[in-house]
Amino acid sequence: MTPTTLAKGITSGLRAAMEEDPKVVLMGEDIGKLGGVFRVTEGLQKDFGEDRVIDTPLAEAGIMGTAIGMALRGYRPVVEIQFDGFVYPAFDHIVSQVAKLRARSLGSVAMPLVIRIPFGGGIGAVEHHSESNEAYFAHTAGLRVVAVSNPHDAHWMMRQAIASDDPVVFYEPKRRYWDKGELGDGPDGDLGTARVLREGSDVTLLAYGPMVKTCLQAAQAAEEEGRSVEVVDLRSLSPLDEETVLASARRTGRVVVVHEASTFLGMGSEISALVSEQAFYSLEAPVLRVGGYNVPYPPSRLEEEFLPDLDRVLDAVDRSLAY
Repeated sequence: MTPTTLAKGITSGLRAAMEEDPKVVLMGEDIGKLGGVFRVTEGLQKDFGEDRVIDTPLAEAGIMGTAIGMALRGYRPVVEIQFDGFVYPAFDHIVSQVAKLRARSLGSVAMPLVIRIPFGGGIGAVEHHSESNEAYFAHTAGLRVVAVSNPHDAHWMMRQAIASDDPVVFYEPKRRYWDKGELGDGPDGDLGTARVLREGSDVTLLAYGPMVKTCLQAAQAAEEEGRSVEVVDLRSLSPLDEETVLASARRTGRVVVVHEASTFLGMGSEISALVSEQAFYSLEAPVLRVGGYNVPYPPSRLEEEFLPDLDRVLDAVDRSLAY
């Protein structure tokens, strides 16, 4: 099978969903004629028309409000937020309405809405273009939050997200858009499951989105030093696949959580609490976290100092194994 990029995996997932269901509608800034700033929706307006691939004004609150109304009327809108830091004008709609409508109606009203957010750094962008704000939405009950790391998941998880009657915040690691991989014949589990990408016995690395590749590279480097590192791609941040996380923690006895976002109140905090509470007697070392610092995202010339890299992950592995 011919390898494809992560970006094109999303494109093909969107295309397949639109072919299967005429109620699937795409909305966003510059997604039509331009095909989006990352060209993820390239060619879709030409093939499906301007009524189904809609170029919107630069108004995230307006986009989200319109999408909520369409979802209530039986459509399955897929909204693109152009960059992670642009989601905040729509934040009120997402946390106050999108996340709560199904519970408010005792399940009688579905909210089949997908919110695509390119996230993370590593592309040398300016302010508001490199944030990792997933913890805001993972903290919000009523939202599904997923983050893909490879073309296969990008395709199949997009199709699963669009088919879901729950709202899904779909995080796409923008610096991995051009990474290539094989596109398999079906999804690897349902939308809420994690995957063990590499088995190991000494320490577990838990990651999602852009940091999965970094952790796989760290595991390869550690193997050359005689250390066996397991890598788990969380894939779903809410709900969290606690069973897979805890099974890996109990198997290795050591856990390091890696993400680009600040470690302060980040996903690593919740996972550390989970593992410490549920797998305490299996642990040989404290759960460690590797992430960004608790400061605003820096100018691009400094982002290499800010972002977790191979050395920082390997240092955490060494510190865990030193206990």
